Amino acid sequence: MQTFRHSSGRPDVAGFYDPRTSSVQYVVSDPATRRCAIIDPVLDFDEKSGATATHHADELLDYVASQGLEVEWILDTHPHADHFSAAQYLKEKTGAPTAIGSYVTKVQALWKELYHWPDFPADGRQWDTLFSEGDTFRVGEIDGHVMFSPGHTLASITYVIGDAAFVHDTLFQPDGGTARADFPGGNAHKLWDSIQAILALPDDTRLFTGHDYMPGDREPEWESTVRSQRETNIHLCNGQTQEGYVAMRNERDASLPMPKLILPSLQINIRGGALPEPEENGRRYLKIPLDALPGAAWDDARA
Repeated sequence: MQTFRHSSGRPDVAGFYDPRTSSVQYVVSDPATRRCAIIDPVLDFDEKSGATATHHADELLDYVASQGLEVEWILDTHPHADHFSAAQYLKEKTGAPTAIGSYVTKVQALWKELYHWPDFPADGRQWDTLFSEGDTFRVGEIDGHVMFSPGHTLASITYVIGDAAFVHDTLFQPDGGTARADFPGGNAHKLWDSIQAILALPDDTRLFTGHDYMPGDREPEWESTVRSQRETNIHLCNGQTQEGYVAMRNERDASLPMPKLILPSLQINIRGGALPEPEENGRRYLKIPLDALPGAAWDDARA
Protein backbone atom coordinates (compact mmCIF):
# COMPACT_ATOMS: atom_id res chain seq x y z
CA MET A 1 0.00 0.00 0.00
CA GLN A 2 2.89 2.36 0.70
CA THR A 3 6.46 2.99 -0.32
CA PHE A 4 8.60 3.14 2.81
CA ARG A 5 12.09 4.61 3.10
CA HIS A 6 14.33 5.28 6.09
CA SER A 7 16.78 8.19 6.37
CA SER A 8 19.47 7.97 9.04
CA GLY A 9 20.64 11.06 10.86
CA ARG A 10 19.64 12.93 13.94
CA PRO A 11 16.70 12.46 13.97
CA ASP A 12 15.96 9.23 12.15
CA VAL A 13 13.22 9.78 9.58
CA ALA A 14 10.91 7.12 8.19
CA GLY A 15 8.81 8.27 5.23
CA PHE A 16 5.66 6.48 4.07
CA TYR A 17 4.28 7.31 0.62
CA ASP A 18 0.53 7.11 -0.05
CA PRO A 19 0.00 6.62 -3.80
CA ARG A 20 -3.72 7.42 -3.59
CA THR A 21 -3.04 11.04 -2.58
CA SER A 22 0.68 11.33 -3.47
CA SER A 23 1.23 12.26 0.20
CA VAL A 24 4.17 11.47 2.46
CA GLN A 25 3.74 10.71 6.17
CA TYR A 26 6.66 10.73 8.57
CA VAL A 27 7.75 9.07 11.78
CA VAL A 28 10.59 11.17 13.19
CA SER A 29 12.51 9.56 16.04
CA ASP A 30 15.38 10.12 18.43
CA PRO A 31 17.51 6.95 18.36
CA ALA A 32 18.85 7.66 21.85
CA THR A 33 15.50 7.82 23.66
CA ARG A 34 13.24 5.92 21.21
CA ARG A 35 10.75 8.79 21.33
CA CYS A 36 9.13 10.02 18.13
CA ALA A 37 6.76 12.41 16.40
CA ILE A 38 4.31 11.54 13.64
CA ILE A 39 3.98 14.23 10.96
CA ASP A 40 1.08 14.70 8.50
CA PRO A 41 -0.65 11.31 8.94
CA VAL A 42 -3.30 10.27 6.40
CA LEU A 43 -6.77 8.98 7.18
CA ASP A 44 -7.96 6.87 4.24
CA PHE A 45 -11.00 8.11 2.31
CA ASP A 46 -12.54 6.75 -0.88
CA GLU A 47 -14.51 9.56 -2.49
CA LYS A 48 -16.41 7.16 -4.75
CA SER A 49 -17.95 5.07 -1.99
CA GLY A 50 -17.64 7.50 0.92
CA ALA A 51 -15.70 4.86 2.86
CA THR A 52 -13.17 5.81 5.53
CA ALA A 53 -10.44 3.55 6.91
CA THR A 54 -7.28 3.67 9.01
CA HIS A 55 -4.98 1.46 6.92
CA HIS A 56 -2.21 4.06 6.54
CA ALA A 57 -2.39 5.30 10.11
CA ASP A 58 -2.26 1.72 11.37
CA GLU A 59 0.86 1.10 9.31
CA LEU A 60 2.48 4.03 11.11
CA LEU A 61 1.47 2.50 14.44
CA ASP A 62 2.84 -0.87 13.34
CA TYR A 63 6.17 0.77 12.50
CA VAL A 64 6.24 2.58 15.85
CA ALA A 65 5.60 -0.71 17.66
CA SER A 66 8.16 -2.65 15.62
CA GLN A 67 10.86 -0.09 16.44
CA GLY A 68 9.98 0.14 20.12
CA LEU A 69 9.12 3.85 19.84
CA GLU A 70 6.96 6.05 22.04
CA VAL A 71 4.90 8.75 20.31
CA GLU A 72 5.41 12.20 21.86
CA TRP A 73 3.76 14.38 19.23
CA ILE A 74 1.24 14.15 16.38
CA LEU A 75 2.02 17.11 14.16
CA ASP A 76 0.26 18.58 11.13
CA THR A 77 2.00 21.20 9.04
CA HIS A 78 -1.26 22.77 7.82
CA PRO A 79 -4.92 21.90 7.14
CA HIS A 80 -4.51 19.67 4.09
CA ALA A 81 -6.60 20.07 0.95
CA ASP A 82 -5.98 16.66 -0.58
CA HIS A 83 -6.33 14.13 2.21
CA PHE A 84 -7.97 13.70 5.59
CA SER A 85 -5.74 14.04 8.65
CA ALA A 86 -5.46 10.99 10.91
CA ALA A 87 -4.29 13.14 13.85
CA GLN A 88 -7.41 12.57 15.95
CA TYR A 89 -7.36 8.81 15.37
CA LEU A 90 -3.69 8.58 16.32
CA LYS A 91 -4.27 10.68 19.44
CA GLU A 92 -6.96 8.23 20.50
CA LYS A 93 -4.59 5.31 19.93
CA THR A 94 -1.44 6.76 21.50
CA GLY A 95 -2.52 9.49 23.91
CA ALA A 96 0.04 11.84 22.32
CA PRO A 97 -0.89 15.53 21.95
CA THR A 98 -1.73 17.04 18.58
CA ALA A 99 -0.31 20.29 17.24
CA ILE A 100 -0.53 22.63 14.26
CA GLY A 101 0.32 26.28 13.52
CA SER A 102 -1.57 28.99 15.43
CA TYR A 103 -2.80 30.66 12.25
CA VAL A 104 -5.06 27.67 11.71
CA THR A 105 -7.68 29.89 13.31
CA LYS A 106 -7.61 32.11 10.21
CA VAL A 107 -8.14 29.05 8.02
CA GLN A 108 -10.98 27.91 10.26
CA ALA A 109 -12.66 31.31 10.02
CA LEU A 110 -12.38 31.32 6.23
CA TRP A 111 -13.78 27.82 5.76
CA LYS A 112 -16.39 28.30 8.48
CA GLU A 113 -17.97 30.87 6.20
CA LEU A 114 -17.68 28.67 3.10
CA TYR A 115 -19.34 25.75 4.88
CA HIS A 116 -21.89 28.03 6.56
CA TRP A 117 -21.13 26.75 10.04
CA PRO A 118 -22.17 29.73 12.20
CA ASP A 119 -21.66 27.81 15.47
CA PHE A 120 -18.27 26.30 14.59
CA PRO A 121 -15.59 27.26 17.17
CA ALA A 122 -12.81 28.77 15.05
CA ASP A 123 -10.36 29.17 17.92
CA GLY A 124 -8.05 26.20 17.42
CA ARG A 125 -9.39 24.24 20.40
CA GLN A 126 -9.40 21.09 18.23
CA TRP A 127 -5.62 20.74 18.82
CA ASP A 128 -3.69 20.45 22.06
CA THR A 129 -0.96 22.89 21.00
CA LEU A 130 -0.93 25.79 18.55
CA PHE A 131 2.63 26.66 17.50
CA SER A 132 3.82 30.13 16.51
CA GLU A 133 6.97 31.30 14.75
CA GLY A 134 10.03 30.52 16.84
CA ASP A 135 8.32 28.18 19.28
CA THR A 136 10.50 25.30 20.46
CA PHE A 137 9.77 21.68 21.34
CA ARG A 138 11.69 18.41 21.63
CA VAL A 139 11.49 14.94 20.17
CA GLY A 140 13.26 12.90 22.79
CA GLU A 141 16.51 14.80 23.37
CA ILE A 142 16.51 16.45 19.91
CA ASP A 143 15.62 20.13 19.79
CA GLY A 144 12.98 21.34 17.37
CA HIS A 145 11.61 24.71 16.41
CA VAL A 146 8.82 26.11 14.28
CA MET A 147 9.01 28.37 11.24
CA PHE A 148 5.87 30.14 10.04
CA SER A 149 5.74 29.36 6.30
CA PRO A 150 2.60 30.92 4.77
CA GLY A 151 1.82 31.13 1.09
CA HIS A 152 0.48 27.72 0.23
CA THR A 153 -2.04 28.27 3.04
CA LEU A 154 -2.54 30.92 5.70
CA ALA A 155 -1.44 28.51 8.43
CA SER A 156 1.47 26.52 6.96
CA ILE A 157 4.44 25.91 9.24
CA THR A 158 7.76 24.11 8.90
CA TYR A 159 9.04 21.83 11.67
CA VAL A 160 12.84 21.90 12.02
CA ILE A 161 13.93 18.92 14.12
CA GLY A 162 17.67 18.42 14.49
CA ASP A 163 19.17 18.47 10.97
CA ALA A 164 15.80 17.79 9.29
CA ALA A 165 13.10 20.23 8.17
CA PHE A 166 9.59 19.16 7.24
CA VAL A 167 8.54 21.70 4.64
CA HIS A 168 5.02 20.40 3.90
CA ASP A 169 3.66 21.72 0.56
CA THR A 170 6.03 24.69 0.20
CA LEU A 171 8.74 22.87 -1.77
CA PHE A 172 8.52 19.68 -3.80
CA GLN A 173 11.52 17.71 -5.01
CA PRO A 174 13.83 19.83 -7.20
CA ASP A 175 12.41 18.33 -10.41
CA GLY A 176 8.86 19.09 -9.20
CA GLY A 177 9.30 22.74 -8.27
CA THR A 178 7.15 24.36 -5.62
CA ALA A 179 3.61 24.27 -4.28
CA ARG A 180 0.61 26.16 -5.58
CA ALA A 181 -0.59 29.34 -3.86
CA ASP A 182 -4.16 29.72 -5.14
CA PHE A 183 -6.15 28.04 -2.39
CA PRO A 184 -8.35 30.37 -0.31
CA GLY A 185 -5.86 32.41 1.73
CA GLY A 186 -2.88 31.46 -0.44
CA ASN A 187 -0.41 34.06 -1.70
CA ALA A 188 2.52 33.65 -4.11
CA HIS A 189 4.50 36.57 -2.64
CA LYS A 190 4.30 35.04 0.84
CA LEU A 191 5.19 31.63 -0.57
CA TRP A 192 8.37 33.10 -2.11
CA ASP A 193 9.34 34.64 1.25
CA SER A 194 8.68 31.35 3.05
CA ILE A 195 10.83 29.45 0.55
CA GLN A 196 13.69 31.92 0.97
CA ALA A 197 13.56 31.46 4.75
CA ILE A 198 13.76 27.69 4.35
CA LEU A 199 16.67 28.01 1.92
CA ALA A 200 18.50 30.14 4.51
CA LEU A 201 18.85 27.06 6.73
CA PRO A 202 22.28 25.34 6.67
CA ASP A 203 23.12 23.84 3.28
CA ASP A 204 23.16 20.25 4.50
CA THR A 205 19.78 20.45 6.24
CA ARG A 206 17.66 17.53 5.09
CA LEU A 207 14.36 18.71 3.61
CA PHE A 208 11.33 16.43 3.62
CA THR A 209 8.36 17.29 1.43
CA GLY A 210 4.68 16.59 1.94
CA HIS A 211 3.98 15.28 -1.56
CA ASP A 212 5.66 13.85 -4.61
CA TYR A 213 3.94 13.68 -8.00
CA MET A 214 6.75 11.68 -9.66
CA PRO A 215 7.69 13.82 -12.69
CA GLY A 216 8.64 11.66 -15.67
CA ASP A 217 7.09 8.62 -13.98
CA ARG A 218 10.11 8.14 -11.74
CA GLU A 219 9.84 6.41 -8.39
CA PRO A 220 8.52 8.56 -5.52
CA GLU A 221 11.08 10.69 -3.68
CA TRP A 222 10.72 13.06 -0.76
CA GLU A 223 14.17 13.88 0.65
CA SER A 224 16.52 16.60 -0.59
CA THR A 225 18.80 19.23 0.97
CA VAL A 226 18.80 23.00 1.17
CA ARG A 227 21.77 23.05 -1.20
CA SER A 228 20.16 20.85 -3.84
CA GLN A 229 16.91 22.81 -3.70
CA ARG A 230 18.69 26.14 -4.05
CA GLU A 231 20.86 24.98 -6.94
CA THR A 232 18.51 22.74 -8.94
CA ASN A 233 14.84 23.38 -8.10
CA ILE A 234 13.20 24.08 -11.47
CA HIS A 235 11.18 27.02 -10.08
CA LEU A 236 14.03 28.63 -8.15
CA CYS A 237 17.36 28.18 -9.92
CA ASN A 238 19.02 30.16 -12.75
CA GLY A 239 18.73 33.52 -11.07
CA GLN A 240 15.00 33.40 -10.37
CA THR A 241 13.67 36.65 -8.89
CA GLN A 242 10.68 37.24 -6.66
CA GLU A 243 8.88 39.07 -9.47
CA GLY A 244 9.56 36.27 -11.94
CA TYR A 245 8.56 33.60 -9.44
CA VAL A 246 5.26 35.25 -8.53
CA ALA A 247 4.35 35.72 -12.20
CA MET A 248 5.21 32.08 -12.96
CA ARG A 249 3.33 30.80 -9.92
CA ASN A 250 0.18 32.82 -10.62
CA GLU A 251 0.09 31.83 -14.29
CA ARG A 252 0.65 28.17 -13.50
CA ASP A 253 -1.89 28.08 -10.69
CA ALA A 254 -4.60 29.56 -12.92
CA SER A 255 -4.40 26.43 -15.09
CA LEU A 256 -4.57 23.88 -12.27
CA PRO A 257 -7.87 22.24 -11.27
CA MET A 258 -8.58 22.11 -7.57
CA PRO A 259 -7.60 18.92 -5.70
CA LYS A 260 -10.47 16.45 -5.93
CA LEU A 261 -10.71 16.18 -2.13
CA ILE A 262 -10.39 19.85 -1.16
CA LEU A 263 -14.04 20.33 -0.16
CA PRO A 264 -14.35 17.06 1.80
CA SER A 265 -10.87 17.37 3.34
CA LEU A 266 -11.05 20.88 4.75
CA GLN A 267 -14.23 20.18 6.73
CA ILE A 268 -12.41 17.31 8.41
CA ASN A 269 -9.03 18.97 8.78
CA ILE A 270 -10.18 22.25 10.33
CA ARG A 271 -11.70 19.97 13.00
CA GLY A 272 -8.29 18.50 13.77
CA GLY A 273 -9.02 15.32 11.85
CA ALA A 274 -12.29 14.60 13.65
CA LEU A 275 -15.09 13.20 11.51
CA PRO A 276 -18.54 14.82 11.69
CA GLU A 277 -20.74 13.64 14.53
CA PRO A 278 -23.26 10.94 13.57
CA GLU A 279 -26.78 12.16 12.89
CA GLU A 280 -29.98 10.59 14.29
CA ASN A 281 -29.68 7.60 11.94
CA GLY A 282 -26.13 6.87 13.10
CA ARG A 283 -24.46 8.00 9.84
CA ARG A 284 -21.93 10.77 9.39
CA TYR A 285 -22.33 13.24 6.53
CA LEU A 286 -20.07 15.60 4.63
CA LYS A 287 -21.35 18.99 3.50
CA ILE A 288 -20.18 20.05 0.04
CA PRO A 289 -20.81 23.71 -0.87
CA LEU A 290 -21.57 24.30 -4.54
CA ASP A 291 -19.76 27.04 -6.48
CA ALA A 292 -17.64 27.88 -3.44
CA LEU A 293 -14.37 28.22 -5.37
CA PRO A 294 -15.21 30.45 -8.36
CA GLY A 295 -12.69 30.68 -11.17
CA ALA A 296 -11.05 27.33 -10.48
CA ALA A 297 -9.93 25.50 -13.61
CA TRP A 298 -11.89 22.42 -14.63
CA ASP A 299 -10.00 19.23 -15.24
CA ASP A 300 -9.77 17.51 -18.64
CA ALA A 301 -12.67 15.18 -17.85
CA ARG A 302 -15.31 17.92 -18.16
CA ALA A 303 -18.05 17.34 -20.71
